[in-house]
Amino acid sequence: MPASHAELVIIGTGMAGIGLARALRQTGDNRSLALISQDSGTPYNKPLLSTGFAKRLPPERLAQQSVAALADELDATLWTHTVVTAIEPDAGRLTLAPCRAEGSAPNARTLTFTTLVLATGAAPRTPFSLPDRVAPRCFSVNDLDDYRRFYAALGDKAARVAVIGAGLVGCEFANDLHAGGHQVSLIAPEATPLPRLLPEPPGKALGKAFFDAGIALHLGRTPERLDLDDDCLAVHLDNGALVHADVALLATGLLARTALAEACGLEVVPGGIAVDRTLMTSHPRVYALGDAACVDGVNAMYVQPLQASAKALAQTLVGHPTPVRFGAWPVVVKTPLLPVVAYPPLTPPARWRIEADGANITALAEDQNGHLLGFALTGACVKKKVKLSRAAPALLG
Repeated sequence: MPASHAELVIIGTGMAGIGLARALRQTGDNRSLALISQDSGTPYNKPLLSTGFAKRLPPERLAQQSVAALADELDATLWTHTVVTAIEPDAGRLTLAPCRAEGSAPNARTLTFTTLVLATGAAPRTPFSLPDRVAPRCFSVNDLDDYRRFYAALGDKAARVAVIGAGLVGCEFANDLHAGGHQVSLIAPEATPLPRLLPEPPGKALGKAFFDAGIALHLGRTPERLDLDDDCLAVHLDNGALVHADVALLATGLLARTALAEACGLEVVPGGIAVDRTLMTSHPRVYALGDAACVDGVNAMYVQPLQASAKALAQTLVGHPTPVRFGAWPVVVKTPLLPVVAYPPLTPPARWRIEADGANITALAEDQNGHLLGFALTGACVKKKVKLSRAAPALLG
């Protein structure tokens, strides 16, 4: 079995993996480096995956540079369309194979390492099964390759899109697909959009902004099954209603990718791969960061915690152990139909104090002593985010 070696191996070429590699090189570290990607490995800005549809940007417009240019920038070896089938932490060894989707024979080879970083991200969660006949019409967009497939499915026409899920991803895509001229239906079991980020009043305000713009809302409804009806995708809801669409976008949540970590004996918790404040896993030569990692019980699938983790881990890997810290960083939701900023409380608040002027809403989560735990802002009130962030407790201080 052919073998190679790299002093540092990073599994994953999303924002976490590439961000760490860049931060490490910026410290002057020149160890041998290999990055492994199960997709094309093309670097891109993930927040643009939804906003690209508002402007109908072709996939090549989202790519920041070629894989060859990235490898040259990082002085690294990039293994693209490659899966890791096994990790042996004690031996410092990985088993690799080409992705079967690329049509390659599964010829395994090994890659040895001194230090390993898991930046495997999160995978879309689908809470219901999809019949084979409808699966080609259903998409999740979690990386640039997904964007390519969904962009091709939409084509040049104004498509009917059923967005299933009204969380962060579902709402951002619903807004941007609508802005791109598509006919959007938003379907979710919750009564209001963004239920994990917003209390009911600002959630209702966002729903009204969507409805007023022409997005069809099917909230409080659960898809029972998906089928084809005269070559249209038919979404059957639990109240007997039927939503017809050309394609469906599944935005039903993300789950940290932990299978590799669990299979090799690393500690895994419900929020992801368990790491300490230096991002070390339960094995001293293996680290994890980004969407896959749960830092002292906190899994924050947002850009700012990811960037902070990359900078801290780079320092740790060059011999300066640096505990990661997350500030009171609110989530800025990309819904221009109604601007939203939210910093959900880590613990259930005693009350939400609401001030509203139409769609301009300030919602403050407070404990029983009136201390600020979190907040939600809509419309013109989003300008309060800096002041409130200074008063709110850190996500991971």
